Amino acid sequence: APGAWPWVAMEASELWVGFVGAGRMAGGLVRGLLQAGKVPASNILASAPSDKNLDAWRELGCRTTHCNLEVVHRSTLVFLATKPHILPGVLEEIRPAVGSHHIVVSLVAGVTIQTLQRLLPPWTKVLRIMPNLPCVVQAGAMVFSRGSNAGDEEAALLKSLLSSCGLCEEVPESYIDIHTGLSGSGVAYVYLFAEALAEGAVKMGMPGALASRIAAQTLLGAAKMLLETGEHPAKLRGDVCTPGGTTIYALHQLEKGALRATVMDAVEAATNRACDMAKD
Repeated sequence: APGAWPWVAMEASELWVGFVGAGRMAGGLVRGLLQAGKVPASNILASAPSDKNLDAWRELGCRTTHCNLEVVHRSTLVFLATKPHILPGVLEEIRPAVGSHHIVVSLVAGVTIQTLQRLLPPWTKVLRIMPNLPCVVQAGAMVFSRGSNAGDEEAALLKSLLSSCGLCEEVPESYIDIHTGLSGSGVAYVYLFAEALAEGAVKMGMPGALASRIAAQTLLGAAKMLLETGEHPAKLRGDVCTPGGTTIYALHQLEKGALRATVMDAVEAATNRACDMAKD
């Protein structure tokens, strides 16, 4: 394996970070890193085929290029953030430049660690992460798994960096498709629920814009209580239900509509689809 480049260092302020692909999710992660002061913008280099996405990176103070190889040559930690069908060609292109000092982190959906390791040099330290869209506002939920050559040091570095973008948990790779069904797709289920909540209030006479703001804050507050109290959702739900009060009447309607079973079915359907896409 080629030796380490002279600027390689594990101190975050001296860490050189590259992004191959500069789309929305990569942009969300980089904003989290910058807002948390984890890595200076001047240490970040992103590549994309056109300037369409790169302009926003330049505005943040990051360096940009159209050359994927340049990203690998000038970075220690390399995030792969391309579309799945483009990735094999990109890996073939960058493979000669990947050294034993590199840490390669894939954000690409449906591409397994086994595939990444097969298409990169045998010594490559590979990790796979699955973020979700709220990473863009530093409230993401991410899981990651490590390949056979990535050790505790690499996992700790990744977790430390990504914790600036939201919740970050290390999991077995088999959980990644479940995370897609629960959280990656799950934000859309929550948007649907938020829309329905607001529409219920509009039906009862509240203006739509106000109802939407209150619905969103209600979801945010409920989620914050779940995370900060550590209580089971059923316990917190019970705390809201006074005997003969408004909430139990509303919950009875939700149970009649089979909300719980329908949401479980949704997570299952999205997880199964993620598994199928990984096999394609």
